Amino acid sequence: MNYYKMGEYDVIVIGAGHAGCEAALASARMGKKTLALSINLEAVAMMACNPSIGGTGKGHLVREIDALGGEMGLNIDKTFIQSKMLNTAKGPAVHSLRAQADKHRYHEEMKRTMEQQENLDLKQGEVVDLFVEEGKVTGIVLRTGAAYMAKAVILATGTFLRGKIFIGEWSFNSGPNGLAPSMELADNLNKYGLSLRRFKTGTPARALASSLNYERMQEQLGDEKVVPFSFMNDQLEKNQVSCWLTYTNETTHEVIRRNFSRSALFGGQIEGIGPRYCPSIEDKVNRFSDKERHQLFVEPEGLQTEEMYIQGMSSSLPEDIQEEFYKTIPGLENLKITRPAYAIEYDCIDPLRLKSSLESRDIDNLFCAGQFNGSSGYEEAAAQGLMAGVNAALRVDGKEPFVLDRSEAYIGVLIDDLVTKGTNEPYRIMTSRAEYRLVLRQDNADLRLTEKAYSLGLVTEERYKRFLATKDQAEAEMARLQTVMISPSEKTNQYLESIGSSVLKSGVTLYELLKRPELTYESLAILDPERKTNLSMHAITQVEVQVKYTGYIAKQLQQIERFKKLENKKLSPEQDYSQVEGMRLEAIQKLNQFKPISVGQASRISGVSPADINVLLVFLEKVKRSRKNG
Repeated sequence: MNYYKMGEYDVIVIGAGHAGCEAALASARMGKKTLALSINLEAVAMMACNPSIGGTGKGHLVREIDALGGEMGLNIDKTFIQSKMLNTAKGPAVHSLRAQADKHRYHEEMKRTMEQQENLDLKQGEVVDLFVEEGKVTGIVLRTGAAYMAKAVILATGTFLRGKIFIGEWSFNSGPNGLAPSMELADNLNKYGLSLRRFKTGTPARALASSLNYERMQEQLGDEKVVPFSFMNDQLEKNQVSCWLTYTNETTHEVIRRNFSRSALFGGQIEGIGPRYCPSIEDKVNRFSDKERHQLFVEPEGLQTEEMYIQGMSSSLPEDIQEEFYKTIPGLENLKITRPAYAIEYDCIDPLRLKSSLESRDIDNLFCAGQFNGSSGYEEAAAQGLMAGVNAALRVDGKEPFVLDRSEAYIGVLIDDLVTKGTNEPYRIMTSRAEYRLVLRQDNADLRLTEKAYSLGLVTEERYKRFLATKDQAEAEMARLQTVMISPSEKTNQYLESIGSSVLKSGVTLYELLKRPELTYESLAILDPERKTNLSMHAITQVEVQVKYTGYIAKQLQQIERFKKLENKKLSPEQDYSQVEGMRLEAIQKLNQFKPISVGQASRISGVSPADINVLLVFLEKVKRSRKNG
């Protein structure tokens, strides 16, 4: 096609959803001249589905993004309308923060941040092609013919790539929320050897708030004490809105069963694979036929709109059937649908074709992030976007990539799962996927990651000093607690009994006393008159969690040490595994195809058994000895 050159950049990001925003901001903050392109600037950080950030597992990702200097945590702290800590009945390893967002303000604030960021240009334009020379990407072309050259390019196309919406028997090419899809780029990516496949996701209907009967639903309030997502915020005070809980019933299920044939999902129109952990309502009714009801949450989309999001009720049934089954649900009898539910199909890459840095194995300097990599969710997308942005910037400078392993971050688990194990459906992070979750808590994300982010230039001096001060506070307070002895006086024992704890028979330090599950740092203040009152909320949390779980954490750190031994056994990308005697043919083929960077990563590749790893370790030891003797 004919084109004209408009400029040159270090890094170009295609897409400005949750992945694209974090990628562009990270690259620009590392000093790289960056261009972010969106098919429509109204799609910048658009919440096309659930108007919320965080949740089980996902809240961990947001905290880690924040610890690495990303924007998602800061942005939701500015724009939340309800906040809730989930799983508080369980241990801190699975506590997960979730906040309902004002979706329009979330978009506006992120767009403003992008516009004000030094080194970053944000433009509207549809990318239709790449420049690829000698296996290396060198730029992009817009539909208008404008061309921009770049040293690295990041693909963060979300669900726009050959997007197709399904509502009952009807289907049409479209991106999410009725925005234009990206059709031509997909064909050109295939031309360059990027193997694409089809995934699908969906979104529920939106309804008019004034058409709902709240007396027939259960009110869901936010937490009285709001815990911020960002380390930069100590406390947040805001009037919160309510969400509402209700349930489907047998009448709802009967309407849906009667119309299975009219669902695009069951009618055969949809070829893409959908997310197992976020199925449509017709899929739930079909797969869980023994369940009498399914829960759904009715959630506000913002303070300046009457639209309510019907969470848990995505569907590809036609509009007349949607109206019929929604109205069988308590509280929704008179609802007025403002936007019908739909399913959307889109192109994405097989993440096994990516390196751990998220760089393509097929095209040098081309990085991929977000739903384009086969994941699902704003938080998963943002985490990959940040890492792709960092690694694209490092690639421009000819530096080694920044890779987090499974023992360092949920981000490491997410990316390692994608690029090592692959996925046959939209991938969602969960706490159960993290082997070392007792150490990878959301409360200590900064302790794990901020030092690394500072060395990369992602974290401001102000934030770094705040981090060091908090770390010092927590360490000093834990040391002090080990020196404060509490004697078994009558007054002390009366107090302990009054708060449900056993009496003391001998002296004990406050450190040992805090290990009791029923006691908190706050509840021990009455026994601790010398206590300082200027500790930050973050420092107090660290003191309490680290003291209570010190034994368990020590055991997990030993497990991590064993894990690191295999991760630190690096493998050459030039290694020919057919030279490894005694290794099974399948393992040889997989390892030669994948070229793992370490023995640890090799051990997680499907088709490579523990016996194959033992053979590999013996081979590596022989090579090491022969080199030493030679």
